[in-house]
Amino acid sequence: MLKTPPPGGKPPQPRQPKPDWIKVRAPGGQSYLAIKELLGDLKLATVCQEARCPNMGECWGGGTATFMLLGEVCTRGCRFCAVKTGNPRGVVDPDEPQKVGTAISQMKLDYIVLTSVDRDDLPDEGAEHFARTIEVIKTSAPQMIVEVLTPDFHARPELINRIVAARPDVFAHNVETVRRLQRPVRDRRAGYDQSLRVLELVKQSDPSRYTKTSIMLGLGETAEELRETLQDLRGIGCDVVTFGQYLQPTSRHLKVEKFYRPEEFKLWQETAEAMGFLYVASGPLVRSSYRAGEFFMKGIIKRKQSTEG
Repeated sequence: MLKTPPPGGKPPQPRQPKPDWIKVRAPGGQSYLAIKELLGDLKLATVCQEARCPNMGECWGGGTATFMLLGEVCTRGCRFCAVKTGNPRGVVDPDEPQKVGTAISQMKLDYIVLTSVDRDDLPDEGAEHFARTIEVIKTSAPQMIVEVLTPDFHARPELINRIVAARPDVFAHNVETVRRLQRPVRDRRAGYDQSLRVLELVKQSDPSRYTKTSIMLGLGETAEELRETLQDLRGIGCDVVTFGQYLQPTSRHLKVEKFYRPEEFKLWQETAEAMGFLYVASGPLVRSSYRAGEFFMKGIIKRKQSTEG
């Protein structure tokens, strides 16, 4: 049975009007419509749709989409997320890796992002499914840049290592918010140190893999807490960080404590760059998988592929 997120029985929080710099145009255009039709034909889910991403029109209009593996029902109930939560009861589509490969070949993409819901109901929490999907893509399109945005897998080394062994170019896992706000924002099974451990395990397994995380702003964090989070991320060798504005999906989700202005996002970008992150994306509508094929990251990975080849 599906539950309406978030759990906890707290009263609805009124949604605040968005400032002008956050408003986006309705999605449309030939590329957007073609991707929407293809995804429907193949019965594939995207996080763009399930999480109500504000950039869906821009990304799909530019021919980019982020695929969501392992179904549309998450076993966790984070209080910021619009994805359905419930118990999938072990149901998995074994043909999904091949379906994703087929979709990618038809879309003629060169940078793909794979993410998923949490699947605590599975013995391996979906790690093998992730790995097989990466391997199918790498076999059919060796030059394809593959980024994965994974759950935490409870920071189990054998599961992280299995995905790393499939050789995604970028391994992303989101810390989401500062340490103090983890419990009110995320599901009780998630955690700050657990998320840091995931990114640390990736680097320990293969130091050449790029690691990436995302931080939502506007949940009540302080500037000092954000600096501490960035220091913790650099301490485990995290390469890429993105900052985006938290937007309340429905009245049942956490309310926005603050709308950051574009100049504040610029300041946090400069702060993170000064701390040594390889790449920083920061803006009101930035999401972890938003414009994952940014020319800067794409150029770095392409150069790496050419030296390895």
